[in-house]
Amino acid sequence: MTDLVSYAFADGVATLTMDDGKANAMGPAMQAALNAAFDRAEADKAIVVLTGRAGVFSGGFDLGVFKAGDPRETFKMLTGGAQLAQRVLSYPHPVVAACSGHAVAMGLFLLQCADVRIGLNTGAMFQANEVLIGMTLPYFALETCRERVSTPHLHLVGTALAYTGEDAVRAGLLDDAVAPDALAAVTQAHVDRLKKAVPASFTATKQRLRANVLAAMPPAIEKDIADWKRLGAAKA
Repeated sequence: MTDLVSYAFADGVATLTMDDGKANAMGPAMQAALNAAFDRAEADKAIVVLTGRAGVFSGGFDLGVFKAGDPRETFKMLTGGAQLAQRVLSYPHPVVAACSGHAVAMGLFLLQCADVRIGLNTGAMFQANEVLIGMTLPYFALETCRERVSTPHLHLVGTALAYTGEDAVRAGLLDDAVAPDALAAVTQAHVDRLKKAVPASFTATKQRLRANVLAAMPPAIEKDIADWKRLGAAKA
């Protein structure tokens, strides 16, 4: 692993901790580190706990890449984010997101790909802020939200409404919102429960439950790629 994502494996559980010292921006380097961590976890046949440093899960795509103006890097980051979401959605073993703080934009979409999503009931914001920064919600991101978010709230998510705590649970952005000092214990309780599942049965059931979104993701990503190319994100 790199310094961006630490990997700790014990008793069948791989804990992946994102920490870039700032907002855990989902640039190409962070995406590569996460993919490498998921490769290792899959080889270990591990339950994954995905978390961030205290106060932040991820603030989304790296705005510095957008501002740098290199269309190849921008395209690499956007497509990499979509592919990472697809990767987490299809990971064959349980993924528990211990959302240690804010989850914004790509951070929110990645959170929706976990099987269990635990967030904080105070001090954390959950928001798709694309329309506030001049972006259009990507098709792949819409599919990750459509999978979990209730229909009335799906439209509110698309208008950049910021959710916190129990409101995020009611909207379907989280499964549970807990006090910061309870996050580790609640995460461990879910991990202990999931350890009791027969792996083959869990994988087959997950594939059935996720069949619609897994089928929707490839064409969604293709439409996003066409959009990004049209907007110049892939020009040399």
